[in-house]
Amino acid sequence: MKKKFLTLLSVLTLTALIGCNSIQQEIRSAYNFINCEYSYKSVSELTVSGINLSNGLSVTSIPKITSILSGTATSIPVNFTLNLNVKNPNESAALLHGLQYILSIDDVQFTTGSISQTLNIASGQTQTLPLTIGVDLAALMKNSSKDAITDIAKNFIGMGSKKSTVSLQLKPTFMIGNVPVSSPVYIPVSFSFGGNR
Repeated sequence: MKKKFLTLLSVLTLTALIGCNSIQQEIRSAYNFINCEYSYKSVSELTVSGINLSNGLSVTSIPKITSILSGTATSIPVNFTLNLNVKNPNESAALLHGLQYILSIDDVQFTTGSISQTLNIASGQTQTLPLTIGVDLAALMKNSSKDAITDIAKNFIGMGSKKSTVSLQLKPTFMIGNVPVSSPVYIPVSFSFGGNR
């Protein structure tokens, strides 16, 4: 009886230790993700009012886009994927189970959203984090300067004359045990794009 009790106690202790080690690894991988290096990679799958601009501007699309941006449309839907490079400089893996984001461009809050993608980045490796963005420029123009929004749109499509500054706030979600836990702070990411000066 005593032997069975000791065996059961050993098994329970080992299970607890494995569980603790597993949770410690999950916490470490979450901490590592917060301490990754984030940078702009590209914009892909860009459409403006249904016009596909993924391969850049064409001779026929320039007058259409110019007319849309300078007109009085009540809706100008813009959809794109913002691709970020995420580099893990830590000595162990960085793991993500989703995130919330806030996207601002030239001090205008464009949109907020969330993704549920899992990302597992080995030590020293870089992976792409794609954020699918959808926004209505006409709605933004009602609350901000039409000229400012038009300048930002022109930078997206390659017609801009001055750079735009992007401010992205990322709030990752991690699994600790079987419980989703959101970061208590946002990770700031900023970069410039577009323009010819």
